[in-house]
Amino acid sequence: MRVKRYIQPITPDQRRVVCETTSRYLELAGELFHIELAPILVEFDLEGRSAGMYRNRYGRRTIRYNAYLFAKYFADNLATTVPHEVAHYAADVLYGAHRIKPHGVEWQGIMRALGAEPRATGRYDLEGVPVRRQRRFGYRCRCGTHWLSATRHNRVLRRNGSYLCRRCGAELVHQEEAVSPTSAQE
Repeated sequence: MRVKRYIQPITPDQRRVVCETTSRYLELAGELFHIELAPILVEFDLEGRSAGMYRNRYGRRTIRYNAYLFAKYFADNLATTVPHEVAHYAADVLYGAHRIKPHGVEWQGIMRALGAEPRATGRYDLEGVPVRRQRRFGYRCRCGTHWLSATRHNRVLRRNGSYLCRRCGAELVHQEEAVSPTSAQE
């Protein structure tokens, strides 16, 4: 059996640079939009495929970064992920996050004002980055077989809910015996 080798997460010095860059973008957004953006808690606990995440839970605002993706693509993440998450924070303060689309025109305008390209997602090679793989479950409709993640499969089981095929519009029906390898797509 081959042991997977993971890259090392960013160093404490690099974390400091990310936090300072986040603060500079907060100041810039505040000046550009004449708003008060209080200092925000920055954490490096995000895992998986996402490089960053802005979260406002119960009035507690946090920006979370993926220390492994930052280690692998440090300069790119400073230029794209940091303004991306700061733009979410500014959009929340300006418009209320629940009133706008996460990557809608308001957020895009803030990104442009910050001098960043308004891209919703990054496309990174995840080789060496720890990523959890979910099991996939087979579902059928009129036009073929689809593979739902364990998360969606469990939602169907818990709520007696269903998903519809995007192609033919028919309800997806679980195939009891079909469990895919982890590489199958949803």
